[in-house]
Amino acid sequence: MSFATSQDAQPSAPHVADVHDVIRVHGARENNLKDVDVEIPKRRLTVFTGVSGSGKSSLVFDTIAAESQRLINETYSAFVQGFMPTLARPEVDVLEGLTTAIIVDQERMGANPRSTVGTVTDANAMLRILFSRLGQPHIGSPQAFSFNVASVSGAGAITLERDGRTVSERRDFTITGGMCPRCEGMGTVTDLDLSQLYDDSKSLAEGAITVPGYKADGWMVRSFTESGFLDPHKPIRDYTEQELHDFLHREPLKVKMKGINATYEGLIPRIQKSFLSKDVTALQPHIRAFVERAATFTACPDCGGTRLSAAARSSTIKGVSIADACAMQISDLAAWVRDLDEPSVAPLLTALQHTLDSFVEIGLGYLSLDRSSGTLSGGEAQRTKMIRHLGSALTDVTYVFDEPTVGLHPHDIQRMNDLLLRLRDKGNTVLVVEHKPEVIEIADHVVDLGPRAGTAGGEVMFEGTVDGLRASGTLTGRHLDDRASLKPSVRTPSGVLEVRGAATHNLQDVDVDIPLGVLVVVTGVAGSGKSSLIHGSVSGRDGVVSVDQTPIRGSRRSNPATYTGLLDPIRKAFAKANGVKPALFSANSEGACPTCNGAGVIYTDLAMMAGVATPCEECDGKRFQASVLEYHLGGRDISEVLAMSVTEAEEFFRSGEARTPAAHAVLDRLAEVGLGYLSLGQPLTTLSGGERQRLKLATQMADKGGVYVLDEPTTGLHLADVEQLLGLLDRLVDSGKSVIVIEHHQAVMAHADWIIDLGPGAGHDGGRIVFEGTPSDLVAARSTLTAEHLAAYVGA
Repeated sequence: MSFATSQDAQPSAPHVADVHDVIRVHGARENNLKDVDVEIPKRRLTVFTGVSGSGKSSLVFDTIAAESQRLINETYSAFVQGFMPTLARPEVDVLEGLTTAIIVDQERMGANPRSTVGTVTDANAMLRILFSRLGQPHIGSPQAFSFNVASVSGAGAITLERDGRTVSERRDFTITGGMCPRCEGMGTVTDLDLSQLYDDSKSLAEGAITVPGYKADGWMVRSFTESGFLDPHKPIRDYTEQELHDFLHREPLKVKMKGINATYEGLIPRIQKSFLSKDVTALQPHIRAFVERAATFTACPDCGGTRLSAAARSSTIKGVSIADACAMQISDLAAWVRDLDEPSVAPLLTALQHTLDSFVEIGLGYLSLDRSSGTLSGGEAQRTKMIRHLGSALTDVTYVFDEPTVGLHPHDIQRMNDLLLRLRDKGNTVLVVEHKPEVIEIADHVVDLGPRAGTAGGEVMFEGTVDGLRASGTLTGRHLDDRASLKPSVRTPSGVLEVRGAATHNLQDVDVDIPLGVLVVVTGVAGSGKSSLIHGSVSGRDGVVSVDQTPIRGSRRSNPATYTGLLDPIRKAFAKANGVKPALFSANSEGACPTCNGAGVIYTDLAMMAGVATPCEECDGKRFQASVLEYHLGGRDISEVLAMSVTEAEEFFRSGEARTPAAHAVLDRLAEVGLGYLSLGQPLTTLSGGERQRLKLATQMADKGGVYVLDEPTTGLHLADVEQLLGLLDRLVDSGKSVIVIEHHQAVMAHADWIIDLGPGAGHDGGRIVFEGTPSDLVAARSTLTAEHLAAYVGA
């Protein structure tokens, strides 16, 4: 007897479900994209390259990832969608083959002062459960270990309907929280310098209060003068003890002011709520300057800065309290958890162990769980967000990364590459926006955008393999193998800036002399103490201008002209030339189109569906009243000037009728940092991360200071732009400034006059100076990780 086997049959055609192996984008026009068509292979690692502002983020984040998230949101009920952020459909004709997108971007963690590394990664939640089960003495539920829950108790009568009768019963309740009552779970207490709040020789009517926003005729001050508690014409130094208490410390109280119900409150509680309860780095610059001047933040004396109550700190497991656990370096905490052998909480220990091991694996083992999340750099924040995706059982997901190597030493980039490849090998599509050649090298597929930035970009210059990119002749292809060489001679310092006994974070009583009048590069692995040294011991000094990585906060009404202060001289020039008020030439003031209030578009809210923005028909999107557009300067109206690029505007304001030296100086600085292609009226919300940092650099170059501190200025810069940045640093030094750069990019290290290398490792394995000297000495010594990577880079 014989059986027919299926092997004799012809191989069957692929299943119809298996043909969807690409993400197809057709006609993408988001931001500066010019009808872009691309096909991205699924289950592969695709790297998107191109100069900063060429359209990489517009394609990856604003088109592919945004549409994926929008479609997922639409699967929820209308009720649930009402609680979710509304996303508009991207400007694109066809998007096919999308899978669920998980975005891991560089947005800083929320700057809420109550947010820590432990709270944002759920590690704290697991530790709280662990201590509530195993801690001795037992003090209560997990919330008894939470610094965000206050202990409260209350009692009273409640009314119940029972068997048709109304019955009153007495009930009392108690909530045991872990919050320190002195600092309310903040870890710090604030002392205010009263002389910075008011001038006691003046009365309220004369403008005694010197807090930002408290004008003598403004509503904030009128609530004091019209409350009936204080004499508005009496100097504050003549107040009685009761009046001074009412002015500074009075608890909230309902009062009538000129027939209107209002709440009266003392000045200090007001300032505590409006300024001091927020993260200082999130405040506007002028308010931040006031807070730093008026307030002194010190560790809470009751809880020692741990944020936790005495009861929460008293409960321990093997002699370790939850405060001790959160203060440990995560790599040490992982070892401590591994030694806990408690079968009753085995699943919890496994989950906690996995989270802590993920921190170590991703190169963040040097952090501690009590570190405030607002203090993490962009790169650290991005890697912290990656933790919840490591070890995930999900496959066929699209992971979208925005420069995952930001803030990583060359030594750490290999580890990041391994993680990206692991995600791909599990059957996921990995899309990475990146400039570093080390990451581009591992790509299965490359999409290069360009040719330049802004309106001169937005086109696909190349699609294919890395070898194909090298041979393509595009800007990225030509610069992919660029290697800076060591300088033949270095500058001679003009003096030194002394740092003695620096002990911020992990620094171990560091003494160092930083040369002045030269280009100094501070380097070392991530977490070695670079930022702690420079921002902790140098940035606050007189004459030091610090350009850090904090993001620019700007609404869609903000643009490069408003942010840099460029609009003020332009408005004054228009006003002078036409004999009218400067306020007419502001789209946020008197000159605004009344229909769209100067926004240029009308926004229609459609509840849980994406809102619709339509160009304003009244002003045709120009944002100004028609009468304002009749005023000209040098033959152009204000809307035409705002539509100019920085390069055009620089020429326009340089000479002739429109000559405005103050505006030209700002434009000069914008062009110098490589932003000549930006248009003056482009909303800040459309700028890439690299563009925002350079915009901040251009603004702060105007500050009067002899020492510039730059924190990773190559972030978001294309290989071709790094050369321009080095030229800018040279010009700053040659003009007599001292420049200190915290940097991982080997091209910047090679270009330095002096290198200070921290290490040898991260966290408590770092915090020491392991090398000081010229780049050539560093390469010759090869005594540190940085030395080895720099030597390999320059081919020594």
